Order: sequence, then C-alpha cells, then structure tokens
Amino acid sequence: MAVLQQEMTVGEAADLLARALPGRRVEILQGRLIVTPPPDGSHALSLTWLVEEFGGAGARKAGLRYVQGIGLWLPSLPDDFAVPDFSVVDEDFRDAHVQKNCYAPNVFRMVVEVTSSNWSDDLGPKVECYAQAGIPVYLIADRKHDEVVVYRDPADGKYPTPLRYNRGQTVPVPESVGVSLDLSVDTLLDGDD
Repeated sequence: MAVLQQEMTVGEAADLLARALPGRRVEILQGRLIVTPPPDGSHALSLTWLVEEFGGAGARKAGLRYVQGIGLWLPSLPDDFAVPDFSVVDEDFRDAHVQKNCYAPNVFRMVVEVTSSNWSDDLGPKVECYAQAGIPVYLIADRKHDEVVVYRDPADGKYPTPLRYNRGQTVPVPESVGVSLDLSVDTLLDGDD
C-alpha cells in the first residue's frame, strides 16, 4: 500500500479541521491548533443573555455591534486567530475584514469567553494573545473557578492585574466599551437569572 505524505501549514490544517468537524470551533493560538467542542446549554444561555443585555443597554444606538463567534486576527504569529464567544465591536467592523472570516483587532472593544473544557486556553494563551492584539477589555466567565475575571487596558502587549468578581456581585462594563451596563456574575456563569 502506498502512503501519500503532504506537508501543510498550520493554517491549512485549521481549514481542513474546520471542514471535517462542523460545529466545533477551530482556532490557532501562538501557533497551536485548538479545537473546541460545541457549547453546553448554560454556555449558550450566557451568550444569549449577553445579547439581550447589550441590546437593552443601547449598544446599537451607541454605534456598536455585539456578535457571537466571529474571528479575531491576532498579531502573535502569521496564522494566529481566535474566535471569541462574544464580542462588542465597532459598527463598521466588516470594513476591517482581514481573511478567513477574521477581523482586525482594532475594531474590537471587548471580547468575552465563557469557559468550557478548554478553560486553560481562555485563562492562558488568550490572555496573552488578546493583550498583544490590544483588545481593551477581555472578560472571562470562568466556570472552572466559579468567578468572572476582567482584564483591561493593555500596555506594551500585557494586561495589568485583572479584576475578579464572585457570585452575588455585578461586573461593571468599562466605559471604554461604550455602554453603561452591569453584568451579573451568577448569570454570566450559569446562563440563567
């Protein structure tokens, strides 16, 4: 039996995996391929709730859009990109299309990740990648450690010490995002009020 061997770039491998594994999220972080399973019900409800909250806070009237699962082109390595669970972006974000359904980091005001089985990626490489990309606010609903973590105002490719919020508290969305809104830690973690 003959075996055909073909080299491919990590970007080509990501494209192949995305086609072969529908419903899974494929990302490249710091040159490493990441494949995430579909979200569970609580994860999905948290994102739906965020859509409702940002809509109710007048994000569209403020010139913002809030979207789930769009690509964020990362400057860390040539093929790197992430697909945040939820993002608040400038209304003209589509003008900043880079490639592969990914958009330039300068149109992102805030990204949100709700942790799943790949929680260590959200708490490690994504913190570094989002800081290097200059993402002003990175909020993590850390279901593994039962808290919400907010990174903001990166300088020189690094975020300062994050703010941490526990159950029963609310998280104020930083003014730099462009809307006035407090988010319930419990709802971010559980997906229900």
